[in-house]
Amino acid sequence: MSLRFQVETTTGSGGRRAQLELPHGVVQTPVFMPVGTAATVKAVPQNVVEEINAEIILANTYHLYLRPGHELIARSGGVHRFMSWQRPMLTDSGGFQVFSLAKLRKISADGVEFRSHLDGSKHFFSPEHSMAVQIALGADIMMVFDECVETPASWERTRDSMALTHAWAQRSKDYWLAHRDEVPWTHPLARDVVMGYDAARFAGKHQALFGIVQGGMYPDLRRESAERLVEMDLPGYAIGGLAVGEPREVTREMIALALEVLPKDKPRYVMGVGYPDEIEEYARMGVDMMDCVLPTRAGRHGLLFIREDPNDRASAVLRLNIKKQDNAEDERPIDEGCACMVCQRYTRAYLRHLFACGEPLGATLNSIHNLAFYMETMQRVRGDLATATR
Repeated sequence: MSLRFQVETTTGSGGRRAQLELPHGVVQTPVFMPVGTAATVKAVPQNVVEEINAEIILANTYHLYLRPGHELIARSGGVHRFMSWQRPMLTDSGGFQVFSLAKLRKISADGVEFRSHLDGSKHFFSPEHSMAVQIALGADIMMVFDECVETPASWERTRDSMALTHAWAQRSKDYWLAHRDEVPWTHPLARDVVMGYDAARFAGKHQALFGIVQGGMYPDLRRESAERLVEMDLPGYAIGGLAVGEPREVTREMIALALEVLPKDKPRYVMGVGYPDEIEEYARMGVDMMDCVLPTRAGRHGLLFIREDPNDRASAVLRLNIKKQDNAEDERPIDEGCACMVCQRYTRAYLRHLFACGEPLGATLNSIHNLAFYMETMQRVRGDLATATR
């Protein structure tokens, strides 16, 4: 099988400990996926991403389509080999990035015409083209092409957008079923055994396709969207269109509504969230997969996550602004209870110095700590869920 999801334990609140088997490896869930937008987790080398125990990462279809181009990556044996990442990977559909280009796009029933944010060149994404690009990239999991509605939006606007998303999901599924054997894992370059990409291990395997629940901030539309997608019988399901400006309690309500409908024997993924306490909350509700650019983005801007009580790794999450003068002579690590490579070696004073000097190493070390903080959080949550009642 190309995707196997095995739930091991479940709590009364719906949180579950599970295992997700994919062509490039096994992922322990619930899991946080670092975002590697342009085939790189920004500022962090692949070996370090492995060392902090990231079992799966996310790459962005829109950005890789624009540069270096999906055809080039396919000729290189797929995105895994191109970026030298041997573990599982997920690609989004490009829909959210196209959505963010509000002044540069035109939506029709066929797809979206848009202009590149790089050079203004004109492009067109249909569900079929998004699938073709994602198949060429060759990640383990790919997403249906969808439209993410703005917030706030009227019920009527949200309903029409949701209907378009459902139509595009069916077209995405049809194209995936017809072309999923074209994945680049069997390309001659993918047979580089030294790099761990022996194509024989992928014989008969293909990418998994996830649907995306939309419906804005309207409970009836969210429920309808989840029900419609479940009817399509896809390998997994995502909850999209959240963390776009709505209050956190609304985000939680929309997630809970979707979780009531989505199958309990398939992986459930919330896209683009969030802070460490948020991902922990959603994992305990029953979300299996999450991603967000926040750990590295915050790190590049000097914002670091720490525990209120360094010796209690379940204590409240605080935010440390490394740019402040208070840190100039602080010989403590970022977080005295953290076991990451940054906290074990560097002081707050040194990290503040790197930031003040504009040294790239500062952004790298800050990002590594934040990513490790997220990985530690999810490892602790998985441990708690592992002892739950089945």
